[in-house]
Amino acid sequence: MPRIHKSIDINAPVKKVFSYVEDPKNEPEWMTSLVDVNDVKGSGAGAHYNWTYKMAGLHFHGEAERVEDIQAKKIVDRTKGGIESTWTYSFDPHGDATTMNLDIDYSIPVPVLGRLAEKVLLRHNEREAEQDLINIKEKLES
Repeated sequence: MPRIHKSIDINAPVKKVFSYVEDPKNEPEWMTSLVDVNDVKGSGAGAHYNWTYKMAGLHFHGEAERVEDIQAKKIVDRTKGGIESTWTYSFDPHGDATTMNLDIDYSIPVPVLGRLAEKVLLRHNEREAEQDLINIKEKLES
């Protein structure tokens, strides 16, 4: 199972960063390949929503569950459906700034994409995760 780890420093207080990332409705604003989030139910641990994600030109549909939500410290979402993944966000305050870490463990639907495409996709997903964090930074620092 591939794993991505990315980190970024954001010039915004941890409560602001956490609050923005915690709301699944904000994800299409910053997550490059996320097409849609809908049917959001609940908040915090136990929240649930449906998503549509575009990878390698294909649309995948699934659902996410918030399995951990520690205010201003950590969020863990698990997805299932078209792509199985675990997204772990951690937040480290530094005065009025925040270091945000993102760890993604995911499976690539290899039968759909093939082994050759898998290697290309791994590199693409690394770059995309980095851009996603830059998008959050730009949104919160503007």
